[in-house]
Amino acid sequence: MPTRPDDRLIPSGAIAPSLHLGDQFHELGARFERSGAVGMLVFAAPMLAHVERRHGERARLGCLEALRAKVAEVARERLRGDDLVCLSEPGFDEVVVVLFRRPSSAGFYRTEMPGFRQEVNRALRVDGGQLFYPYLRGIPSLHVGLAVAMRNPQFGTATQLRRLVDQARDACRHEAETLRRSVRQELLETILDQRIYSVYEPIVEVSSRTVFGYESLARGPERSRLHSPAALFGAAQEHGLVFELDCACRESGLRGAVDFPSGTKLFLNILPTTIHDPNFREDRLIETLEKRKLAPQDVVFEISEQESIRSFGSFLEMLDQYRRLGFQFALDDTGAGYAGLEELVELEPDYIKIDRSMVSGVDQDPARQDVLAALLQLADKMGAQVIGEGLDTLEELEMLGRLGIRFGQGWLFGHPTPLRAAG
Repeated sequence: MPTRPDDRLIPSGAIAPSLHLGDQFHELGARFERSGAVGMLVFAAPMLAHVERRHGERARLGCLEALRAKVAEVARERLRGDDLVCLSEPGFDEVVVVLFRRPSSAGFYRTEMPGFRQEVNRALRVDGGQLFYPYLRGIPSLHVGLAVAMRNPQFGTATQLRRLVDQARDACRHEAETLRRSVRQELLETILDQRIYSVYEPIVEVSSRTVFGYESLARGPERSRLHSPAALFGAAQEHGLVFELDCACRESGLRGAVDFPSGTKLFLNILPTTIHDPNFREDRLIETLEKRKLAPQDVVFEISEQESIRSFGSFLEMLDQYRRLGFQFALDDTGAGYAGLEELVELEPDYIKIDRSMVSGVDQDPARQDVLAALLQLADKMGAQVIGEGLDTLEELEMLGRLGIRFGQGWLFGHPTPLRAAG
C-alpha cells in the first residue's frame, strides 16, 4: 500500500538528513497555514557536479550530506517549532532551511534570515576547507538564495511553496552571476596590476636535513578572496584565464627570487601552454634570470601530472630545447593525476615529485611503502631523483630515508614564506 504524505510527517524543528523537500509539501503546507508566513534559504553547491563527473554519484551525495550536516549544525540554535533543515529535491545539489514565523515577524525575515546566511559563511571559512575533502580542496563557495512568502488563501499552499522554491533559486542564480562577474574583474585586475606574489617552500635533503632548493608558490593579494592558490586557480579555470595567471605566477616567482640562496635550486611551476608565452622565449627568459643573478642550471621547471598535455610532440621539443640550455624539469603530483608510466618515461624528468596522498602516513602503510619503492626503482633507471611531498612528521621523513628517497618537502620544514625570510 502506498505511503501517504501524512504517514511520514516531519518532526517539528527537525534536522532531516534523509528527507527531500518535495516529498514533504503536504506537511509543510499545513505548517504554512498555521504560521501565516514562511522564509526559505537555499544553499546551492554547484561545484558538486564536478565531484560527480570525476568521482561518481556516491561521492557527490556524500559531499551533499556533509554540507547538510554543517548547515544543520549552524542552524540548530535558531530552529523553533515547525522549522526544518533538509536536502532539496533529487538532482539538485542544495540544502534547504525552511523557517516558519508569523507575518508580524518582519524583523526576523529582514535581519535574522540574512544573519543566518552570514553565520553559515563564517562557519565555512573557519573549518570548511575539509568539508568536501578529498574530492575538492579549499573552502567551498556556496550560492545562497532567500525568499519569503505570506499565506494567500486564493492559492493552494503547494502552489505558494513551489513559487517560494523558484524565487529562492532565482535569488541563488542572481547571486551567482553577480559574484561571477565580480570575481572575474578582481582576477583581471590582480593579474594586470601584478599583485600576485610568491612564497617559497624548502625542499630538503633527507639524510643531511639541508636545504636543496625552494619551490615558488603563488598567492593572491592578502586578505582578498583570491589569496589562496585554490581560489586563485579555481577562478582562473572558471573564467578562462589560466594561461594569463600561469604567466603572472611564473613572473612573480622570478621577480621574488632576489637574494636567492647560492647553491640551491629554484623550482617553478609551468603549464604545457607555457610554450606560447612570449616571455618564456629563450632570450627573454635568460635576460630575466640574469637580472636575478640566476643561471639556467639553477632552475627546475615543474610540470603537474594533473595537467593534460595536448600537443605532446611540441611539448617534448620544448623540453629538449630548454634542457640544452641547462634547465631541468620535474614531474609534479606523481600518483595523483592523468599521466601514465608511458608519459612519465617519455617526459624523462630530472625529478619525480611524489604527491602528498602517497606520502602522508607512509611510515604506517606498507602498501604505500611498496608503491614508493617501485617508483624509486623506475626513477633510478631513468636517472631521476625522487622528492616526497607533503611531509608532516619526522616518522614520514625517516621512512623516506629508509626507502632511499633523497629529498623531501612539506610543512615539517616550515610553512612557505617570502624568499628573504626563507633564505
